[in-house]
Amino acid sequence: MKEIDWHHAPLHRFVPNAVHMITAATYGKKHLFRGNKRLAFFQETLLNGLAEHGWKPHAWACLSNHYHVIVKAPGAGGLSELLQTLHSRLGMGLNELDHVPGRQVMYQFWDRCITFDKSYYARMNYVIHNPVKHGLVEDARLYPFCSAAWFERNNSKSLCRRVYSYKWDKVKERDDFDVLWEP
Repeated sequence: MKEIDWHHAPLHRFVPNAVHMITAATYGKKHLFRGNKRLAFFQETLLNGLAEHGWKPHAWACLSNHYHVIVKAPGAGGLSELLQTLHSRLGMGLNELDHVPGRQVMYQFWDRCITFDKSYYARMNYVIHNPVKHGLVEDARLYPFCSAAWFERNNSKSLCRRVYSYKWDKVKERDDFDVLWEP
């Protein structure tokens, strides 16, 4: 049976036990996760949701209107199911914080299965440095809602050097989000 891509929406392909890069946006790219309290909730909900479903994060960045995450998929369970649960929790929790019942918070997500080492290292560096890309900080380790500091604490110096040797500013990923960070 031949797979046909539908041109009106991103195609989502789950590959068990593979590494995936996921990007998701808020509805209308609105800056709904402004401020430390909302960003901390965003990051905690993302990481807890991934852990509950057996997905292992390699890198992440939570910004006011989108996030990127590189994760290793479990052997079973789909991507759509994970993100439906995660995005529902993000929406309900944020709406509770803001006292805005029923507002749509998360909108669309894009994903790709990473199959080549060079692609993996470049995308890892891209996600780690996403707050730098968006002008939020000059050093990603200073942005508390991404994995930069965690990555360096939990990996060997040789792996860090290898990941950082790949050009993050040359990676072509959907990331047309204007970001303003308000602490």
